Amino acid sequence: MPAVITGLERLANDAVLQKLLKGNVGLLCHSASIDRNYTLSFFHLQKFLGARLKKLFGPQHGFVTDVQDNMIESQDYIHPFFKLPVYSLYSQTRIPTDQMLTDLNTIVVDLQDVGTRVYTYIHTLTLLMEKCREKNIKVVILDRPNPAGGVLVEGNILQSGFESFVGRHPIPQRHGLTIGEVARLANRFFGCDCDLEVVTMSGWKRSMFFTDTGLPFVLPSPNLSSPESTYVYPGTVLFEGTNISEGRGTTRALEMIGHPKIEPFSFCQKLQTKMEEWNLEGVSIRPLVFRPTFHKYQDISCGGLQIHPTRPLNFYSWRFGQMLVRAFKEELGPDFEWIKKPYEYEFNRLAIDLINGSDKIRHWCETDGQLSTLLRLEAEGMDKYLSMRESILLY
Repeated sequence: MPAVITGLERLANDAVLQKLLKGNVGLLCHSASIDRNYTLSFFHLQKFLGARLKKLFGPQHGFVTDVQDNMIESQDYIHPFFKLPVYSLYSQTRIPTDQMLTDLNTIVVDLQDVGTRVYTYIHTLTLLMEKCREKNIKVVILDRPNPAGGVLVEGNILQSGFESFVGRHPIPQRHGLTIGEVARLANRFFGCDCDLEVVTMSGWKRSMFFTDTGLPFVLPSPNLSSPESTYVYPGTVLFEGTNISEGRGTTRALEMIGHPKIEPFSFCQKLQTKMEEWNLEGVSIRPLVFRPTFHKYQDISCGGLQIHPTRPLNFYSWRFGQMLVRAFKEELGPDFEWIKKPYEYEFNRLAIDLINGSDKIRHWCETDGQLSTLLRLEAEGMDKYLSMRESILLY
């Protein structure tokens, strides 16, 4: 038996918990919404709800987790096997419509989040919660582990004016919460205020990373292929805002980072020196050359590195990622660029500023580059966040 029992498994085996699901029910889930035997949550709910399970909903990347990149939408359809409507919450709308919610009394949310502000599932969740408050629909969240652990909190707090679908609320990049705790935070402090119930896990401890849980890993989105990719993601997602490849088009996206004009061995020697200066621990880097099969630099060899977390509890991946962006910029000079195309439906701001939730980090990278300055930016508003966070923790 795994060390951790998820909210799904507790619900599936507890008739008292099942009574939380009143009336007609909708289910927001994806391919990682599984039990220890890889059985989808749909089948568990169908077993005790029967015809009361009326509608299915999918987040970004689709109900079946088949869509690769940002701003590639999934459409509504009737599922050919389940014979139920599947509504996309990443389509012409990211807010559920009245029609989508018609005749529903309860919505169950079973999503595997990855613990990073820029990962859109928590924003799909809070938009859903706000709409369910308006429609008087109960939200029941089946809690799952934060694969990047629940202890480390890092990254700057989202700055007012930089809200987007990759950052709706003033939380840090690595928030250190489960998806159920994010919902409690949003309900108490960010105005969601819906009828909310969280079916908690048993056995999960905040110090756990995904490999500690005993649970099977199914990729929560197409480019997070391993538990290790969720550990590095708070830092490597930054490269989506640059012309540096974040490894999409390889089998280890967001763990491999590179550019065609980088010589990997000399570059990694410089990085190793900088890592020692910054006291970055719990990680090893390996020089490599990779050739993406799609996305940036398709079929072109890129020099760079693979990031190997060795002691995740000591690895500050956001800090590492900021150092790495700065290092690529220094190494490439004019060949380094910030991506200027639209990002997550925002057309008037740079992608890197939306990912960072501020333009201050970009300015730091372009000018100062000192660790002390980065830590000062990271500290702005952090005490307030940590106080709010402490008040809603479930574990």
